[in-house]
Amino acid sequence: MAIQKQLSLFPEIVPLLRPVNVASVPQRSPFRYAGGKTWFVPTFRTWVASLKEKPQILIEPFAGGGIISLTALFENLVDRVIMVELDEEVAAVWETILNGETDWLAHRILTFTMTRENIEEELQKMPSSKKERAFQTTLKNRTLHGGILAEGSRFARYGERGKGISSRWYPKTLTQRLMNINHIASRIDFRCDDGLNVMLEFADRKNVIYFIDPPYTAGGKNAGRRLYKYHQIDHEHLFRICSSLSGDFLMTYSDTKEVQEMADQHQFQVRSILMKNTHHATIRELVIGRDLLWLDTDACLQQS
Repeated sequence: MAIQKQLSLFPEIVPLLRPVNVASVPQRSPFRYAGGKTWFVPTFRTWVASLKEKPQILIEPFAGGGIISLTALFENLVDRVIMVELDEEVAAVWETILNGETDWLAHRILTFTMTRENIEEELQKMPSSKKERAFQTTLKNRTLHGGILAEGSRFARYGERGKGISSRWYPKTLTQRLMNINHIASRIDFRCDDGLNVMLEFADRKNVIYFIDPPYTAGGKNAGRRLYKYHQIDHEHLFRICSSLSGDFLMTYSDTKEVQEMADQHQFQVRSILMKNTHHATIRELVIGRDLLWLDTDACLQQS
């Protein structure tokens, strides 16, 4: 095990985790979120199970579609979660659910007639309330290419099985997910805020864990810029905050030399993990933490 710990600084020669079949993971989020972490759920479960004590709180400073937080709650891996998201459109959906407007949003989804004309008419309106904004966000997330909400995103042309904009519009499925989330809403603290500030707020709490999935813009990567409205982040500051946390953390990042160097500077361990992107190409991402030996014994490991 000592040898594997030493090799952890060089992820290119550490065994890789196989790509996860996303269809095997419960789909709990109301979003089809670009850069979402549904594929990472099995690894997240393994991490939490490896901890000596059940954590009280999970903080997700870049929550997005929130699949990790939702998994943690539905599977009782933590008592409650703090979800943080700076994007006002994404935040509107979560706030609508948590503010007791789930039934309203579900009704709007169920009664909307999906046509290109109806979508364009709806999205041209200035939302008169947060819940109206939440509905518009849901429409955009389900009809724009890749679910991308960033400026410049266009409607899906072909979609699943050539169904175009309606290919990802599943009203009954969406409303069921909303209702399910409504059952655990009392355990969710949502904040439309800077995730780094929230991490600092809880930095001295030992019973808090963090799942950190920042926009991938380190090392000149463009994915974060293309996918997210708020993609600018001080990556070095994030790593410094992680060093100051009393609770444990798990972080995912793009596989770049700069990220590996920052991890080395803070004496964090690094592993490579395989995932399939929206084009079904297998790519590598990095998993970063203080102690990743639990990954070395995971049944999913294979030699690279």
